[in-house]
Amino acid sequence: MSTVQGASPRQIVVVGNGMVGARFAEEAARLDPAGERAHITVVGTEEHHAYNRVLLSGVVAGDYTPDQIRLPVPHTPGVTVRTGTTATALDTDNRTLTLDDGTHLPYDELVMATGARAAFPPITGVADPDGTPGEGVTALRDLADCRRLLALAAPGAPVVVLGGGILGLEAARGLVGRGMRVSVVESSPWIMRRQIDQPAARILAQRYAALGVAVHSWRVAARWIPGTGLELDDGRILPGDALVVTAGVRGNTELAKDAGIEVEHGIVVDDRLSTSNARVHAIGDCAQHPGGGAGLIQPGWEQAAVLARRLTGTAPEALYTGARPLTRLKAQGIELTAFGQVHEEEDAHGLETVTISDPYGGRYAKLSVRQEKVVGAVLLGFPEAAATLAQLYDTGAPVPADRLALLQGLPTATPDQDREEPTSLVCRCNAVSRTDIEQAWLDGARTREAIARRTRATTGCGGCVRDVQALLSGMQDQTNAPVG
Repeated sequence: MSTVQGASPRQIVVVGNGMVGARFAEEAARLDPAGERAHITVVGTEEHHAYNRVLLSGVVAGDYTPDQIRLPVPHTPGVTVRTGTTATALDTDNRTLTLDDGTHLPYDELVMATGARAAFPPITGVADPDGTPGEGVTALRDLADCRRLLALAAPGAPVVVLGGGILGLEAARGLVGRGMRVSVVESSPWIMRRQIDQPAARILAQRYAALGVAVHSWRVAARWIPGTGLELDDGRILPGDALVVTAGVRGNTELAKDAGIEVEHGIVVDDRLSTSNARVHAIGDCAQHPGGGAGLIQPGWEQAAVLARRLTGTAPEALYTGARPLTRLKAQGIELTAFGQVHEEEDAHGLETVTISDPYGGRYAKLSVRQEKVVGAVLLGFPEAAATLAQLYDTGAPVPADRLALLQGLPTATPDQDREEPTSLVCRCNAVSRTDIEQAWLDGARTREAIARRTRATTGCGGCVRDVQALLSGMQDQTNAPVG
């Protein structure tokens, strides 16, 4: 797998040292450990090395320290990481990238992994004229935002979260866990409007209310009054020492656009992850692929793996064909998974649904089936069913006849399905199967941290921690079982 004798490694420059840019470098180093095929230079604006942004709400909650969410840095001769450096211009004719320190980096291939930034809505007081957060306002996109937020609000203080999507709800759960009084404002008819249906959202809002979070759906913010709070369109003022804005993101596309590369709401890419300039590629939140994927970590990591195989030449035919997103709400004490078609009005033709609604118990489940295959589900408080249904969704396997038992987590599998179970995915973010985890166990990994180091399981969205722990417990029990 070495290069032609005497040939120099190709120079690949990655703009962005976030989760996706770092994963590209890691994948390339794994495929080309000696750096014979390619030398990767990663350029990142932040002073520190890459970390898991998905777990920032956990840092706010105090569940993680910044060091605990750091991502591994490839220590190979083929990768150089430059932190605290910003790319300022891209010359596609001469294939050079200009940095803010005056350096000009030549490249054979360039990868845009510039991510996205928080979108601040045009509400009085939320943002200054230069686009920076107003007084008492912060986003939640990086570690600096975490520090700013925790400096703005102390335990017992009121905080308003603007945006009732998954990031806003995770932030709200983390803040109330810190002892703060939290209100969530969502302009849509219900929270998590894209991922779950209204009955599920109603029960989820009740679960949050029980934790001390007041949810205000179908309300529009009128203005932010520093030191006072957020005024709503009905004249009410929600008290707040801080305003956390989680109202969407905008891809960082300016560098590509200024270089003449095609940009719409993201940098336009094809299945090869190439832009309108064949030597420039884009992955992650800044990329716009026909199959979607922006805003979610699993598709970004899939793109990084595909592009690493292409650019190292280990699989030049590799393609990225789109995302099958799955959403997990990472909020302590609340188990919510949603994927696929959850709104019946999207395409009701041939759609079968099974629903369990248990407002008193704070649980809700909805399964959507078409032609004997799972096409969508919302599962609030049904973690066992969530793992099984996600697997059926991923594989396209036939749905067992007893759909109600399936939602309840009761045994429904056929013997054939039992034989296939060990190959099921446990960590979707990193494509880690049960077989991978069992092999890591046999190789000596006995803790979740050791499993994570060997397989990457639990290092993505964190939604598979429960499943990995259950597998470890089961294997430990088998090891300790007396021999008859």
